[in-house]
Amino acid sequence: MKLNFSRVQFIKSAPRVADKPTPALKELVFVGRSNVGKSSLINLLTGHPIAKVSGKPGKTIFLNYFSVDDKFYLVDAPGYGYTASGSRHTTNFSQMMEEYFKDNVNLKGVILLLDSRHTPSSDDLAFYSFVKKTNYPLVIVLTKTDKLNQKEAASFLKETARLGLDLTDSIQTSTLEKRGFDDLQARLAQLIGD
Repeated sequence: MKLNFSRVQFIKSAPRVADKPTPALKELVFVGRSNVGKSSLINLLTGHPIAKVSGKPGKTIFLNYFSVDDKFYLVDAPGYGYTASGSRHTTNFSQMMEEYFKDNVNLKGVILLLDSRHTPSSDDLAFYSFVKKTNYPLVIVLTKTDKLNQKEAASFLKETARLGLDLTDSIQTSTLEKRGFDDLQARLAQLIGD
């Protein structure tokens, strides 16, 4: 089954989890390091330029909620690692995410984006480990795969496996080549139950 995305709209930026929008709908949260391509992926996935894209890391600092056909929310989480000012904000991110995940009955899946050009960072590994300890389904999306040749891609997969990340069911995407989005939409539809 494929998601429709006929009506996608920005609802709100929530500086705290307590500021979530109403009504309560199912949620899919997109998470990854700063500048991994979350906003670009959301825009291409939905076919709407709804998420702000910036070349500077750390532009998203709140939980941004987008309503999809009044059925569920796509949640664009702040990137972990660095803020726009260049300072680390791991503590604030960790607190926000722990609060977000705690007893979140509406959360149906976590979409973790990894930049395929870089070995997963300690922040990537920590977040992966954190999600694996929860009961939430995890989908790993490899971004910017068009930037790698076959040797680099094989090296990335080998190094990632050595670090303990299971990429068996990962989805390789390229916003430039518009690759992987049908697979991602199908996986999201499964999570939402559409």
